[in-house]
Amino acid sequence: MNFHVMTLFPEMIMQGLSTSITGRASDKGLISFDAVNIRDYSNDEKHHKVDDYTYGGGAGMLMQAQPIYDCYQSIIGRIPGASGDRKVRLIYVTPQGRTFNQSMARDFANEEDLIFLCGHYEGVDERVLEEIVTDYVSIGDYVLTGGELPAMVMIDAISRLVPGVLNNDESATTESFHNNLLEYPQYSRPEEWMGKKVPPILLSGDHKKVDEWRLMQSIERTKERRPDLYEKWLSENPPQPEKKKRRKKKAAGDPVQSTSEDAAQKEENT
Repeated sequence: MNFHVMTLFPEMIMQGLSTSITGRASDKGLISFDAVNIRDYSNDEKHHKVDDYTYGGGAGMLMQAQPIYDCYQSIIGRIPGASGDRKVRLIYVTPQGRTFNQSMARDFANEEDLIFLCGHYEGVDERVLEEIVTDYVSIGDYVLTGGELPAMVMIDAISRLVPGVLNNDESATTESFHNNLLEYPQYSRPEEWMGKKVPPILLSGDHKKVDEWRLMQSIERTKERRPDLYEKWLSENPPQPEKKKRRKKKAAGDPVQSTSEDAAQKEENT
């Protein structure tokens, strides 16, 4: 999978993603990062200016359309098939977008290429956004200096879902937010630390009971800490009504057992 990041600070992107899991995955060729400096596409050859004042007035400067669009065209020209029918998704990182979540990460992980546009200053000229953006995405209801950190957050989350990136692929299916549940509590050695013991069920060796315990812990933790997720999980997993035990019908000729009331009635009649 290939990530292309349009930014004013390419070194920030490359330094942030070249270590740990994403760095190792890149070294193995499972994912790649291409941080492209928008300033390289400025028409201002002397100062490489990419921003200007906003029409109508207002505080701050706005990123101009031309450098961003030319940068985008350069990236598209390097992606095989992107100039034809294949539409490459471009994510504009903005507080005005949909809030990023694990479901969106899974969706984006299905793409061969993703382009991120990192804004700065007071934002980006609306005309270029209308021309190139396919997805407006936010990482939360707060404002940051630029889009680089949110882009790296999303790239990290998406990369984990690319086959082979995690040494244990099961990790991606048991972590928090899988099936709208938070992850269960986990423990390591020693068995007792500061008077706190590992739950005995985890030492039992009974994998079925361990799985059941973990599921119940995930449900309880989600209900306590993220009631919004719990309601979503509950709507997708409604409690099943208990099956009533059917009474066996007595076959003809079977001896009829008298109840205690019948026995008391007989005693009164004698």
